[in-house]
Amino acid sequence: MNMTNVSQALDMMGQGMAGIFVVLGAIALLVALMQKIDNRKK
Repeated sequence: MNMTNVSQALDMMGQGMAGIFVVLGAIALLVALMQKIDNRKK
């Protein structure tokens, strides 16, 4: 196995996982904001 290929693959995988966490964080913030705006009494 070529170590440069492994290193590049790990780097790409790390960037992909970071992107997923950024998107999930943005969705969580959006949901929290929508709950704060829409505070109807139940």
